[in-house]
Amino acid sequence: MRHTTTLLTACLLAVTAVGCSKSDDDKAKGCATALTERTGGDSANEPSVRGAEERVEAFDKTLAGMVRSGYDSVAKDAFDAMEEKTEAGEKKRPEACEPLSEDDYNTLLISETIGGLGWTDEDGQFDKLKMMEGLGN
Repeated sequence: MRHTTTLLTACLLAVTAVGCSKSDDDKAKGCATALTERTGGDSANEPSVRGAEERVEAFDKTLAGMVRSGYDSVAKDAFDAMEEKTEAGEKKRPEACEPLSEDDYNTLLISETIGGLGWTDEDGQFDKLKMMEGLGN
């Protein structure tokens, strides 16, 4: 009986954890939707915080690789374009973003900015070739 109670408790905790994470994803999607209006991102793209982290990480790795390869000025141009658009989008934190931590909010803001610059592929992933094309304009 004690084993059954322990197992049931573990299952309930697992279900609760999944429910909480889903709730966090819903909060992130609501925030991303609100940020889309400010950054010009794709309204169909509603990343989770994890998806936004992956997009921002890919952008960061690309810039670091460019600097290591001697393309400092291009990396700076990309960073400056992203920073300028991010600053335009962050004038006031949207109400839908209030439940998110500062780190999660900033990650979503940068991720949506990258999308708003047109630097993502059809799956919403960061695309360095699109970034280069965008910088060429």
